[in-house]
Amino acid sequence: MRILLLSLMLAACGTNEPKVEEAVSIYKAPSDVAKAPGDAKVTESGISYKVLEAGSGKKHPDAKSEVEVHYTGWQTDGTMFDSSHTKGKTIKFPLSRVIAGWTEGLQLMVEGEKTRFWIPEELAYKGRSGAPSGMLVFDVELVSIVPSLSDRFPAPTDVAEPPVDAQRTPSGLAYKVIKAGTGATHPEATSRVQVHYTGWQTDGKTFDSSFKRGRPAAFPLNGVIAGWTEGVQLMVTGETTRFWIPEELAYKGKPGRPSGMLVFDIELLEIQ
Repeated sequence: MRILLLSLMLAACGTNEPKVEEAVSIYKAPSDVAKAPGDAKVTESGISYKVLEAGSGKKHPDAKSEVEVHYTGWQTDGTMFDSSHTKGKTIKFPLSRVIAGWTEGLQLMVEGEKTRFWIPEELAYKGRSGAPSGMLVFDVELVSIVPSLSDRFPAPTDVAEPPVDAQRTPSGLAYKVIKAGTGATHPEATSRVQVHYTGWQTDGKTFDSSFKRGRPAAFPLNGVIAGWTEGVQLMVTGETTRFWIPEELAYKGKPGRPSGMLVFDIELLEIQ
């Protein structure tokens, strides 16, 4: 049975790959596949690694980064069990969703670097049925660190707290018009609206943006957080406004949701 290193990530990477037997003949195991050589470095967790080709980048990914890589993986008997090269394309995935050895190992790399890793079983598949067993060996090329939402949509300078010229409502919602609109009517609490938006936490972390999906969001105002229901009713079509929404008007400490006061730039595109 075909075994994939990143089953959740690779399902969408295409199926036009050669048979495993053909790939093994193309991607022969390195001579040191059975055991890390004496000049390999070793981390505290037990990962051995050796840089095969220095990178040109300066920045390392962190444990939550999304990365783009090429790779080939072998078992210590020389059996190649997976390779992005057989698909003819790189793959992308967040480091928080792969085996522990990859999460740790790729944080040691910079863009353009090629490194060989010897990953102990306890940092790989831990004896999981149907997965490659024992120590695994990977040649990994870090093609790029995918820009995070915070890199792509950086927070405004006043994200930590509302500026003195922001207006406030009795509920505690603060807002400031960034771009005046051209419309003449305001939506109601039950209106359906179409918007573009980006949201930040007060530490500057970007947690969501409609721009990352390349299309605006549409929803009824009575189906979103209270700060949006109230705030968007203050707007007219074409307007862009920045809102500082207190936690009690946002997610109220709900687990798994952005916490504390939230900041949104909202552009009201249409009242539907």
